[in-house]
Amino acid sequence: MAVDTQQRVRHWDKKYDTARVKGTLDAMRGRMLAHYEAAVTNLCRMETEVKQTLDGIGVQTILYVPYLNYGRQLYKLSHGRSISGGSPAIAAQVLLNKWASRGLDPAVLAKIREDVFSIPPPA
Repeated sequence: MAVDTQQRVRHWDKKYDTARVKGTLDAMRGRMLAHYEAAVTNLCRMETEVKQTLDGIGVQTILYVPYLNYGRQLYKLSHGRSISGGSPAIAAQVLLNKWASRGLDPAVLAKIREDVFSIPPPA
């Protein structure tokens, strides 16, 4: 069976017609913007809470970036997925161990996990 390369090219060209793609994106843009705005608002709120936690403990500001990265990973773990049972606590503990092995204080990491994300330590 011979492959009709021209037919494949025509199908690709039809599929990726920029006017059609633009029309689809224009129709979705309002919902996409609202979804993005909500996500950024929640992410910024979480980062503020992590910074306040770090400030309350007395962590040096030069160390905020790795702690914020830990917070962002916990945020990703706790938002947009449905993990049940003890799995969130186990996954959060894995992240805590990862960042502790990179030199961050495990007690500070645990405080962020519990105070900002309300994730208890694994049983």
